[in-house]
Amino acid sequence: MNRYPTWGYVLIGVAILIALLYTVPNLYGESPAVQIASAKATVKVDTALLARVEETLKKANTPYTRLAADPAGIKVRFADGDTQLRAYDLLNQTLNPEKDNPSYAVALNLLPASPNWLAAINATPMTLGLDLRGGVHFLLQVDMNEAKKKRLEAFTAEIRQQLRDRNIRHTGVTREGDSLRVRFADAAMRAKAIEAIGASIPDLALTERDDAIVAVIRAEALKRIQESALKQNISTLNNRVNGLGVSEPVIQQQGADRIAVQLPGVQDPVRAREILGRTATLEVRMVDEEAQRSGNTIGADVFPENRRDGVKINVPVKRQVVITGDQFIGAGATFDQDQRPAVSVDLDPAGGKVMRQVTRENLKKQMAIILFEKGKGEAISVATIQGEFGSRFQITGNFSPVETNNLSLLIRSGALAAPMEIIEERTVGPSLGKENIERGFHATLWGFLAIVVFMSVYYSLFGVISSVALGLNLLFLVGLLSMLPTTLTLPGIAAIALTLGMAIDANVLINERIREELRGGATPQASIAAGYERAWATIFDSNVTTFIVGASLLMVPGAVRGFAVVHCLGILTSIFSSVVVSRAMINLVYGHRRKVAKLSIGNTAWK
Repeated sequence: MNRYPTWGYVLIGVAILIALLYTVPNLYGESPAVQIASAKATVKVDTALLARVEETLKKANTPYTRLAADPAGIKVRFADGDTQLRAYDLLNQTLNPEKDNPSYAVALNLLPASPNWLAAINATPMTLGLDLRGGVHFLLQVDMNEAKKKRLEAFTAEIRQQLRDRNIRHTGVTREGDSLRVRFADAAMRAKAIEAIGASIPDLALTERDDAIVAVIRAEALKRIQESALKQNISTLNNRVNGLGVSEPVIQQQGADRIAVQLPGVQDPVRAREILGRTATLEVRMVDEEAQRSGNTIGADVFPENRRDGVKINVPVKRQVVITGDQFIGAGATFDQDQRPAVSVDLDPAGGKVMRQVTRENLKKQMAIILFEKGKGEAISVATIQGEFGSRFQITGNFSPVETNNLSLLIRSGALAAPMEIIEERTVGPSLGKENIERGFHATLWGFLAIVVFMSVYYSLFGVISSVALGLNLLFLVGLLSMLPTTLTLPGIAAIALTLGMAIDANVLINERIREELRGGATPQASIAAGYERAWATIFDSNVTTFIVGASLLMVPGAVRGFAVVHCLGILTSIFSSVVVSRAMINLVYGHRRKVAKLSIGNTAWK
């Protein structure tokens, strides 16, 4: 009646062991470290860099406790903060001799100090929010002038397409500052063009000037373009932060052209800066072969090319943009026909149409893929067009598989409507949240001790067992919070305290139900069985309704969501600990006895 099968006890033991393993890392704390990552898509983080870092530290007699490389970069741990700061300055000067054009992102970090055997099973400490552990705050400036420039480039291509479709002859479409000028040889063609452009592109205000039409973006359209650029960049940042696995990020507009990003409890600030700071704006342009032959680059844009043989050359390209980054709708790491790492790219229908036409008209000519990062462009691929292609093609270059994965991630996460620059970066230190942590810990501790004293006095042995189950409930909850990608905030600590009350409430219901059965004349063994079975319906109903409310709070962003996550997890662990685990301990004490004379459940010996 009051016995679990052996496998039931084994499962409970395994659950306790797993929770213990994933809770233990929280006791080790963190160690100061320096983290190194690539600051450019074309710069590698490989074993050669690892050896270079190791040699640099040894030559400078700077001891470290652990040096390792992973997909995010190289991490070097140190015994104390002074050594960490000394190593940071040393590595930054060595790896980035050009301060204005750094190749590597070198940053201070705090990494879990858990032993290697715990790290091998991904047992890491809980991630704490800005109000507890600290985190990283970024303020990004959106280049609205670049957004307007990109839109003018798109209008240029659209005007050419409209005039071509209507067979309206012109002598050139050029961009002059914030306006477009379309020149014509005669007034009749100019009149037809005004009618055609005005009907198809209402966002442009047209005026006649000499032998040309001057087009400028209307004020209401410009405002709409700027708002759209800001919204698209915020959406893109959300996608990129999700790719980082950060819980409860805060990404919001600040002013007319700035975006504030807060990453609470982020474990990898270098990776965050790398992903958020990159514009990764791609442009497809035709190579200016005439300028390449003559060496006269007036009227062309010149970008360095990253060649496979390591030789850097400058490539002149035409200023007209064929495809822009916002027309890329997908990307994936793959291999080309020669089994070299490449990025397979998908374009939207409009981009595919333009690409098909351009490649058809420029067979055997060279096309360049330009990658813009932090306002600087680099030709990552220059190839001869061998045949017509449209919405799908490959970007090839001097890539490693890791680099193709990074580049495809940036493309997949969404194109930026305009470049952004990190103008402020602030790391919130853990000292700011130390007082909150101490107060939250003490509140939980004293609440737990008060419950233990009350339950032990009022329910005797059953109260002690309930208290042990309550302690295991906390163990399960902390273990889950350590295993899952969640961030614990101050409201989360409040949810833990609430979980204690809810968990012990279930045991109070069970113990009182057992007492009622004893008063009714049932035997001790039958009272235990009936007490758990009949209290279960009430416990289940009350927890389900509370869980529904907690789940609905998950839709509310910010601190409320942090409370809701811990609250919902606490409900699940409290049901398991108060019903299953406490029953298992009761069964171990009384279940093996054929006849139980009395139950130690408070006040008097209930027979």
